[in-house]
Amino acid sequence: MKKFMNRAETLVAESLAGFVAAHERLVAFGADRRFVRRRILHPGKVALISGGGAGHEPMHVGFVGKGMLDAACTGHVFTSPTPDQIIAAIRETDGGEGCLLIVKNYDGDVMNFEMAAELAAAEHRIATVIVRDDVNPGGSKRSQGRRGVAGTLVIEKLLGAAAEAGWRLDDLSALGEDLNGRIRTMGVALSGVTVPDTERETFVLNEDEMEMGVGIHGEPGRARVKFATADEIVETMLEAILSDLVPDRSDKLLLFFNGFGGTPVSELYLAYNCARAQFARLGVTVARSLVGTYATSLDMAGLSITVARLQERELSLWDAPVDTAALRWRS
Repeated sequence: MKKFMNRAETLVAESLAGFVAAHERLVAFGADRRFVRRRILHPGKVALISGGGAGHEPMHVGFVGKGMLDAACTGHVFTSPTPDQIIAAIRETDGGEGCLLIVKNYDGDVMNFEMAAELAAAEHRIATVIVRDDVNPGGSKRSQGRRGVAGTLVIEKLLGAAAEAGWRLDDLSALGEDLNGRIRTMGVALSGVTVPDTERETFVLNEDEMEMGVGIHGEPGRARVKFATADEIVETMLEAILSDLVPDRSDKLLLFFNGFGGTPVSELYLAYNCARAQFARLGVTVARSLVGTYATSLDMAGLSITVARLQERELSLWDAPVDTAALRWRS
């Protein structure tokens, strides 16, 4: 295994140090370097806090900044952040309007964020949104029910814009729960992921195989199937997503193609083009698009497709200005 690192056990800390140094206009370390926060906090708004294991970059630290998160807590590779990290982030970012915790549905993340919320509840108003956007309703050995995957970005962007506009904690929580039923994601992998600590791939595929329905921790998917053309792969994934989401022609759809870390951008755009052609045949309009590498699984070759059914209000939240290391646009 060849990686640009010094030691596996210091990889995350050194990577975060580099991230903060590279984006010091936007972010800073929180107390004792236990989390990354906005460099300039804004009292009077609800603070949004998310996080998870390292290995998914730029999620979540790359989404800290105006219009998205106030803080992100990072654990070791594919390992949940600890409750003390999350409590420290709550204490430092709560500007008086409470904190909303955005948590991917994995057992470790849910347990540690819930524990932190309980411990901090005496001093802070806290609500939690648990993201469940995976089409696989059975979850995996890491989760009960639908996993939280790339659709987490969509929820963080929409809730981040709403918080910036002055929405209160209860309203943000209600929107997050509502969005859970209108966002679906499916992933496919052409290779496993090499975890630095073990120096082994999480699963090995033959040259003519791919893993359909894969998660973002390198866990196997719902089926190992024969490799196919991009058109065929995208068609299979969209059939699973749309049969679960069931949009109609009046829906405003957000189409998000995400790379897992080892997929060239050119292939992401090619696959996105396949999806647009298929939507056109179905008579479905895509109102907003996002293509890029945002929620990764270290070096996995693969991609995920996220489709979100949005209303006009949420299109405005999506279009609202955002200024983070990984996502940035003006209205």
